[in-house]
Amino acid sequence: MTDTTALPAEAVIGRRIAFSYRDDLRHIPRDLLGTITAIADDQPRCLRIRLDGTRSGIYVRPDYENLRYLDEVITVPDLPMGRFTPTGSEAGFDHAFDGVSVVEFEEGDMAALTPDRAKAEAAIATYLREVHGMEDESEIREEVAELRLRNVAFEWQPEDAEADWHMDDAELSTDHAVQVHYLPAA
Repeated sequence: MTDTTALPAEAVIGRRIAFSYRDDLRHIPRDLLGTITAIADDQPRCLRIRLDGTRSGIYVRPDYENLRYLDEVITVPDLPMGRFTPTGSEAGFDHAFDGVSVVEFEEGDMAALTPDRAKAEAAIATYLREVHGMEDESEIREEVAELRLRNVAFEWQPEDAEADWHMDDAELSTDHAVQVHYLPAA
């Protein structure tokens, strides 16, 4: 390793940790719990930690001031892989209205996690108002008129992939297939 700090004895795969990002507004670190999932010997930030509730790892120096080693050492839990039925609590589903989760993809297309068109229209319209600041109701009606029912399957991606999951077209009879209302990007 180049320009590194020696690994403390506590730095082992499976070690539970408390990690803090600095809060630039108040300068108060907030502890997040996680696990050391890998140790890379070719870089200064040699500890890969996975914070609880996330799928991707971050690399930190073993002597990082906002890293605390906890006493517990566990078997690193496997990440779920394969197809799954989304609940709306997964990363990416950042908005919900009347029980309907909405996700907006990088390209600007959106999906409402419901087979009910009226609920999808209400959720997408609310998302357009609240997130995109769209105020023109006729423009919102034109947008939601483009909603299309699609049969899709959601599939977990490996750790450190660009996205936690992908949504792909699927036959409704396949495992974990669901119906969403999809709004293509304008």
